[in-house]
Amino acid sequence: MELGLYEQVINEDLDHDLRLLPDDLTATTRDIDKAEASGILAAYLAQQAAILLEQAEDQGLDEQIQLVNRMLSAARDQAKGEHVASPGKQLLALHDARQDRIKRSKSTPTRPETSLSQSSLFTGSHHEPQLYTELAKEIDSCDRIEMLVSFIRWSGLRLIIDHLRTFTERGGQLRVITTTYIGATDAKAIDELAGLPHTQVKVSYDSTHTRLHAKAYLFHRDTGYTTAYVGSSNISRPAITEGLEWNMKITLQDQPSVIAKMQATFDSYWESEEYELYDHSKHQQLIDAIERERHPKATSIDLNQVSHFLDVRAYPYQQEILDQLRAEREVKDHWHNLVVAATGTGKTVISALDYRDWCRRYAGGRRAKLLFVAHRKEILQQSIACFRDVLKDPNFGSLMVGEYSPDSLDHLFVSVQSLNSRNMVESLPADYYDYIVVDEFHHAAASSYQRLLDHFRPRTLLGLTATPERLDGKSILPWFDNRIAAEIRLPEAIDRKLLSPFQYFGVSDDTGLSQVRWVRGGYDKSQLENVYVFSREIAIKRARSIVAAVDRYVTDVSQMCALGFCVSKEHARFMADQFNEAGIPSRALTSDNDRYERLRARSDLETGKIKTIFVVDLYNEGVDIPQVNTVLFLRPTESLTVFIQQLGRGLRLSPETGKECLTVLDFIGQANKLYRFEEKFAALLPEGSGSVKHALENDFAFLPKGCYIQLERKAQEYVLDNIRKSLGLRAGILTRIRTFEEDSGE
Repeated sequence: MELGLYEQVINEDLDHDLRLLPDDLTATTRDIDKAEASGILAAYLAQQAAILLEQAEDQGLDEQIQLVNRMLSAARDQAKGEHVASPGKQLLALHDARQDRIKRSKSTPTRPETSLSQSSLFTGSHHEPQLYTELAKEIDSCDRIEMLVSFIRWSGLRLIIDHLRTFTERGGQLRVITTTYIGATDAKAIDELAGLPHTQVKVSYDSTHTRLHAKAYLFHRDTGYTTAYVGSSNISRPAITEGLEWNMKITLQDQPSVIAKMQATFDSYWESEEYELYDHSKHQQLIDAIERERHPKATSIDLNQVSHFLDVRAYPYQQEILDQLRAEREVKDHWHNLVVAATGTGKTVISALDYRDWCRRYAGGRRAKLLFVAHRKEILQQSIACFRDVLKDPNFGSLMVGEYSPDSLDHLFVSVQSLNSRNMVESLPADYYDYIVVDEFHHAAASSYQRLLDHFRPRTLLGLTATPERLDGKSILPWFDNRIAAEIRLPEAIDRKLLSPFQYFGVSDDTGLSQVRWVRGGYDKSQLENVYVFSREIAIKRARSIVAAVDRYVTDVSQMCALGFCVSKEHARFMADQFNEAGIPSRALTSDNDRYERLRARSDLETGKIKTIFVVDLYNEGVDIPQVNTVLFLRPTESLTVFIQQLGRGLRLSPETGKECLTVLDFIGQANKLYRFEEKFAALLPEGSGSVKHALENDFAFLPKGCYIQLERKAQEYVLDNIRKSLGLRAGILTRIRTFEEDSGE
């Protein structure tokens, strides 16, 4: 018997052999599932019947018919040694126990979730494993691989490239056939594959004559349990993660003729002159062929030809929130309500539509007095424009922020700073406003908001936020009877395809921060700046590793549109200089830059003139650049709110620019034990996913469709070590509290 995976019913002969296995071999077995027993046993019986009938083939049809009849009445006499052994088990794997002892771990290969002996269908349903996770497990447990796909995207390949690298490094043979059809293939993906050991890649550069649309993957196993996938999925992120792609998994055990035909067809393509063996000397030929196939057609909209006001209607998910707000008021008599909605899902649109509906229902159709409070001018400018669109009134509302002074206070969009500095609270009666909106309500626990919330008594208070959790532990829920009226969190928004999926890579950072001083709930920024900028040798080494990580994980740096979040102005300037020196056009943007410089930087990023903007305390909120396809976390972010806001800068959908997903590079080093990795990762997981430690140990299996989290080995060690220390610290605090309670009787 060959070492490897099986899914074989244990008959009497096999049971005898397994009992006599030498000490250096270990067999993994399981009980036959009662719910699946009829199918498993029927397949086994059919397999044995086919063998017996083939043996009787030379004796003619009559003899075969008689044999079938005898098997039905006396199968026991005809199949000695093939009877199912009691109590009924299947052989799942056979592996070398000597290697187990050397490695101090079980060497049983990772097992696919779907059967190795029964064919099955993948439809992209939420109730079945994502295709890429199943492909990874097939790679980990097979002996030879052949792939036939019309194109290969880096965003898809990087989900399985580590598995392919491990497979080929242990001697596995890999053959790949692909094309440059419609320019969809990424040159980086082909180069990465061609660089693997024991790997051959053949490419067709002529899509005029070669119209390969097939998508097939063959995983050969020496045990005889070969599997294959054929269907609609190329190697791209949407196709193997979230797309409604149909793929049939076929097994040699129940479809041997199909497997044989797939193998023969692949071999015929491999020998065809249409496909050329690729190596790095043909890189430019590949680039040229891809560029010939890519003919982007730019389209533009003449704003002069479009009506100033569009008919703004709620998306279904927004209407659900509006209906919930109405139910809270009319059914539960709750008129102070908090809406938690992920960045990019249209919180301001929801508030404008709710205000319009509120005026119709509770104000007799008149424009009720409105106060809209935010903390940035950009947010207020966008908000007043949104309300004017929804209400179809170009004159609605007045701004009070910066250089803007209002003509009227009845429909006021004001910054919290202006509200306090101009003594608005003291000059207006408590019931002056009917409807108050506080945007980014997580700021409301700050003292600057307290005067506003303590003074005014509106008929309706609406709080908007993406993250109600605060770093300092202060709760904003008491303003809303300790409840959230409606919410759509980040994982749900991605699952509903309202936001772009993300691929998050935790990159190992050797710049340890465990000794950096911890003050007021976070790292001392001046010490962080010293490490990242002024400790020149360390800073330059770190910057070069960041550039290397960008090259490693980003599909094509020339198409990158990135934001890098830094600890200080000097850090932003330093990183921009380092990227420019590395040939990646970049710019630093801080509060020192005037409005014109900010607009020019944004325009240059959107048009591709520069590839990265490095910022500090800018672009956290209120700025939307849908083209952003890469986010770099270049400093530890203590605030969950800030982390989600910064992540959200890249989650806007932008299919017209070819954006498939957001690439997130987070540089993770040894952290202070007070730093909380759990909160960051927990915010990315749907409810019911369990602890972050559990998610780490299970490769983040519960992420939204199309999303992916991968931590480099050292980064994962840093995270787990931090979680252990953090849990220990909290356990110690709880123990001291309990001891105090017992000693004091309080």
